[in-house]
Parts: sequence; structure tokens; C-alpha cells
Amino acid sequence: MNIGLIALIIVFQQEIRKFLLMLGSTNLANKRSYLKHFKFLKQDLQPLETDIKAVVAALEKMSQTKTGALLVFEKNNSLDFVRQSGDRMNIELSQPIIESIFYKNSPLHDGAAIIENNYIVATRAILPVSDERTIPLRFGLRHRAAVGITEKTDALALVVSEETGAISYIKNGGFILFKNSIELEQLLRSDLSQ
Repeated sequence: MNIGLIALIIVFQQEIRKFLLMLGSTNLANKRSYLKHFKFLKQDLQPLETDIKAVVAALEKMSQTKTGALLVFEKNNSLDFVRQSGDRMNIELSQPIIESIFYKNSPLHDGAAIIENNYIVATRAILPVSDERTIPLRFGLRHRAAVGITEKTDALALVVSEETGAISYIKNGGFILFKNSIELEQLLRSDLSQ
């Protein structure tokens, strides 16, 4: 029995970590925020759908100008523990807003922008950095942070490299390949609807 329990803990280590992270990041005093983590208890209110076209258009433009960016999309796991590390916002998502946040001389451009539904809820957020050794050396701290948050939660991350202008799509701690902006938009739409 004891060996079986230890084996279960080892096999489901990542899932247990995500669950404990979710519990640790939940404000139990706020009942509504606690209950939102459970899909079957969600209220019937439909959240605004994320403006994916605006996100992809902003990424394309920042890619052309090699403007570094890191966007994190909250799904089911709460990102309150990350949101609190940055500047709280409540700005409706749009292409000019994304571009102005990551503009090189903007005071908000360092760190990640956290997106929930169709709102940027935090900027300059500090993400947990992955210590995974399989990440190629050509990827910098932005990419490692994106991998780190997607390893620990079910969030999605989009990164624009400041060096190459390449756009990276990161999910479950791994890089998802796409051919063009149309495919990126389809991937994002599909993953955010789950």
C-alpha cells in the first residue's frame, strides 16, 4: 500500500504540483474567486471572448520591429500569484494597447502581460522561470519564463523575440510550431475555447 502511494505521487507529480499551486494562489476569503476554478460551479455569465485577431496583428507588427513581448493567457488555473507581482490593470484588449505596453521606452514593457478573457489584467508581471535544460540556448529569459508558467499552470504564452523577431507559442511547457499567422490564430482560438 505504501509503495503504491509513493508510486502514485511520483507518476502524478506535475498534476499534484499544479493542484497545490492553484490552492496556494487562491484567496479563500473571496468565495467567488475560489469557485471560479471549478467549471461545474461557474455562473451562467458568459465572459467576453478574447480578441484573437488583435493579439495576432499586434504580434506580427512587433515581430517586424523586433519588439520583445510576453503575453500570458489565463485559462482555468488562477494566475493571481503572478498578477500580484506586477501592476494591476483592467484594460480591454486591442492591438494599439498591446503595442504601447511593449514599446521599448514604455515603463510597462518589462515582464509579462496577463490576459483574462478580453482584458489585460496585469503588466510587468514576474513569472516563474523554468530550469529545464532542454530549452535551446538561443532562447532567453522571456522564453524560459513562458515555459515556466505553462509548466506550472494551464496558461498559454506567446513570446516575441527581441533578437530575431520570431513569435513563439508555448503550451504545457513546450513550443508549438505553426506556419503562419492564420495557423497561429486557429491554434489560439482552439486552445482558449477549451
